Amino acid sequence: MESPDGGFWSLENRRVRVKRKPDLMGLYAKFVLPRIIDLAMSNRKTRHLRAAWIPLACGEVLEVGIGSGLNLAFYSSEVRRVFGVDPSVELQRMARKRLGSIDVEFLSQSAEEPLPLADGSIDTVVLTWTLCSIADPQRALKEMKRVLKACGKLIFVEHGRAPDPGVAVWQDRLTPLWKRIGGGCHLNRRIDEMIKQAGFQIPELTASYIPGPRPMTYTYQGIARTIG
Repeated sequence: MESPDGGFWSLENRRVRVKRKPDLMGLYAKFVLPRIIDLAMSNRKTRHLRAAWIPLACGEVLEVGIGSGLNLAFYSSEVRRVFGVDPSVELQRMARKRLGSIDVEFLSQSAEEPLPLADGSIDTVVLTWTLCSIADPQRALKEMKRVLKACGKLIFVEHGRAPDPGVAVWQDRLTPLWKRIGGGCHLNRRIDEMIKQAGFQIPELTASYIPGPRPMTYTYQGIARTIG
């Protein structure tokens, strides 16, 4: 290929030029997606669900997928401290603006990585719209189980696979594209089964559609406890 000055670009120069091409998906994931998530998860129905479940947390809390901190306003005075796990620095920056008086320690890592917490040191694990986007949910759940006290509880509000075959078919069809634009979000995961497979029992479970497109809104809500 001839250069503007009449010479020829070397292969190495062309490689450098390719390497410098903007990573549009990377920029989208880093700067645009966090704001879309924050906006999408700030609606009236999600606030209602947070208000119903988050106040049940107590003691030392591990919130996996703390995101932009939308749960923080709903923790009660029974919570001593929150360890907030999230790999997104931008979402953590947004969460810091919502801290208020609550003591939060942010852990900048993925949920599958070993947590810097001792075995049996956590009273409550909180998961809200998080399991859908974890690449290896079983590995992450087993790490949560490791740090949870024997008498502790896992509070979850998660969207996932619907029981209606017609809706589930669309969830399967949409998930490959949805993952690309939604930060790895799967529409079709069986949340209750995943939690049980990791060694939890679920004594309290509610599952229903919330307002919105059915493939995106079948929601599992409940409390899980460790077995044995």
